[in-house]
Amino acid sequence: MPKQTVRDLKLDGLKVLVRVDFNVPQGKDGSISDDRRIKAALPTLTHALNHGASLILVSHLGRPTGDPGTDAPFRLDAVAARLSALLGKPVAKVDDTVGPAAKAACAALRPGEIVVLENVRFNKGEKKGDPKFAAELAGLADAYVNDAFGTCHRDEASMVAVPECFPPERRALGFLVEKELKILETLLGDAKRPMVSVMGGAKVSDKILIIENLLPKVDHLLVGGAMTYTFLKAQGHEIGKSRCEGDKLDEARKLMSLAGLKLVLPVDHLIATAPEATAEVKVVEGPNIPEGWFGMDIGQKTIELYSGMIRTAGTVVWNGPMGKFEDAPFRDGTLGVAKALAASTGVTVVGGGETAEAVETFGFAAKVTHVSTGGGAFLEYLEGKAFNSLRVIPDREG
Repeated sequence: MPKQTVRDLKLDGLKVLVRVDFNVPQGKDGSISDDRRIKAALPTLTHALNHGASLILVSHLGRPTGDPGTDAPFRLDAVAARLSALLGKPVAKVDDTVGPAAKAACAALRPGEIVVLENVRFNKGEKKGDPKFAAELAGLADAYVNDAFGTCHRDEASMVAVPECFPPERRALGFLVEKELKILETLLGDAKRPMVSVMGGAKVSDKILIIENLLPKVDHLLVGGAMTYTFLKAQGHEIGKSRCEGDKLDEARKLMSLAGLKLVLPVDHLIATAPEATAEVKVVEGPNIPEGWFGMDIGQKTIELYSGMIRTAGTVVWNGPMGKFEDAPFRDGTLGVAKALAASTGVTVVGGGETAEAVETFGFAAKVTHVSTGGGAFLEYLEGKAFNSLRVIPDREG
């Protein structure tokens, strides 16, 4: 059942608390290195402003420890400044989430105005889901909108306890969360065939639940990344010094049994004498890695095999790089998959922080159907988990 969205609210004259996900990547000096998540919130924010609302924005940034010195880079001043530049209008910032300064700033808001509250995780009540903190935060506004998909899998105060403080008719999802859910429901429901899942990354253990949930739905499951070598080891092959989860071999065998011919492993590998960019590299064919060598990326024949399957797919969902793409010698596999997705005429979805970063880095983000803003949330939804942050938002009537 579709959830109530911001378009269903009567916004004129309301102060709307919008939980956004402005947890943006930062440089060492605290500057914003990628504002994709801020841009992703703009449709919801502009809709609310255009319909007569004033906005109180709540977000976390980083992982504050409670030490004012080390937490300084996690203040939201730079975020507020970037949002102001993107909107082309002033955006106020207060140095607290609740308390007198926040109350005064929110009380003074007029329709069309925006205030960004300080990092919500600076308050210990956020992570604890503290009802007193939630009530104080909710008391700043008249309505609540969740547009923070990247945090939807968390039961933090601003995601669950705060919306519960508002009457049901004044709780809604933003357009970003609505879009993410539509994409995910397409993947888990009536996806266009053939459906291909590309799974990479380091650990089989991180992907067990996702693979189990997707297997009945996909036609092909293409495996890359370091998790490859756990599967190969489980089959009895030699993997040299490649990374392997020795305690997950039985799980890998179980997944391979469930997948049958759907599961496709690399047919060649780029290997190195050390997991470093300066190491000696070569390509080997077949499933075995020589003694003393590390598997670091899929080889060219695998790139061609996977690319062909991706280009002819009706739906592709990709999570996890094919190799250590941060280093130039080991990036061809991830780059090849990204190029294939960009060339596909099917529905192409990228999820997970590293995978989204790779697509952005290679310049293909605009050429895929959807790049999810939620790493953990995207993966947990694919695992079939239910989110309390969505439970507290009413279904749309009619």
